[in-house]
Order: sequence, then C-alpha cells, then structure tokens
Amino acid sequence: MLEFKNVTKSFKDGNQIIEAVKPTTIKFNKNELIAIIGPSGSGKSTFLTMAGALQTPSSGEIIINNKRISQMSQKALAHTRMEEIGFILQSTNLVPFLNVKQQFKLLQKQKKNVMSEKNYTQLMNQLNLNDIVNKLPSEISGGQKQRVAIAKALYTNPSLILADEPTASLDTDNAMEVMNILKEQTAKKNKTGIVVTHDERLTKFCDRVYHMEDGILKAK
Repeated sequence: MLEFKNVTKSFKDGNQIIEAVKPTTIKFNKNELIAIIGPSGSGKSTFLTMAGALQTPSSGEIIINNKRISQMSQKALAHTRMEEIGFILQSTNLVPFLNVKQQFKLLQKQKKNVMSEKNYTQLMNQLNLNDIVNKLPSEISGGQKQRVAIAKALYTNPSLILADEPTASLDTDNAMEVMNILKEQTAKKNKTGIVVTHDERLTKFCDRVYHMEDGILKAK
C-alpha cells in the first residue's frame, strides 16, 4: 500500500545539513490506521509530506499502490495526489468564496470516483455538518472548518489518508468522533490511514503506533 525503502530527507541550513528523516524502511498495509507520535521538530511532518508526494526524498524510494513515486514528474505526482491521497492538514485550505456544499461540488468536478450521495450524507451527519452546508468558511468556527476539511479528504475516496494533527482544533467529543470515522474508513473500506499527533489519547484507535524522534521512526 505505502512503502518506504531506505528513504532519507535532508535540508541545508547555512553550512549545516539537517537530517530531517534518517534512513527509513517501512511498509504500511491496507485496512490499517497508524499513529506517529513524537516531539515537535522530530521529522513527523516531513515524513508525512513525503508519504503524500508533496516533497521528494533526498534518497531512497517511496511506493504507493505499486507506483514508484520518487522519480515521477510534477504532473504525475499531482495526478497521484488527486487519485490516491486524502490530506487532512492543520491548515484547512477551504476555498473562501465557496460555501461548504460548493466545496464538495468542486471536488466532484476534479475527480469522478467520489463518495456516493448516501455515504456523503452519512459522513456529514457523523461530523455534525448538515446545518452549515450553505455557509462560507468565514461564517463557521475553526472546529467546523477542520471537520469540513476532514470530510473533504474522505469524500474523494482516497486509498491513503494522511492526517497531520487532525483533531488539534476540536473538542474531545468531536476529536473522538473523527478518530472513530478514520478507524471505520480504514478498517472497512480498504484504505491505509496515518495520523501524526501529539495527542496520545488518539493512539487507542490505531492498529500500530510509532514514535519519531531526531528523524528516526521506531515501533512503540
């Protein structure tokens, strides 16, 4: 599903080379929800953006659904992101001049294989979003924006769900509901989910937990 083969990522900072991700070989399977925990600056977000084809590794190989993405062109990477990956990022990236319903209509134009109307309605119910579908992002709360972003990531039927602190702006009840939904999506719908978080309460929903520190990923 998702495989890293001896992957590294380094950055130049003045005269220094920062090893954000040290040599990593790992495989994540379908129907699994994975948690990656660790302190700020440990390499978690860098790992996630490489998994999501947002940046390329300095060395090694990344494979998503048997596609070797490390050497892909930017156009091919963009296509892979649209077809295979659902991102849940800390910045919600909602289109400011579209209401909530229109955000999903836009996705429908970009990708044909989206959720059925029935599953979309069920998801919006689970996330308590039905009352705000005609509102603009500026008219809803931060927590509601985050839940819309989560619904958008799942709406495109991705095979890989990548979440960077997905519950950071949510209260406890909504955070637990989001994790329930991610667990359900991965367990029942042949997806792989990776959640990067500081919140160790979320790990109880996950099949495997990893700890990352100083660019090194280890099973916990």
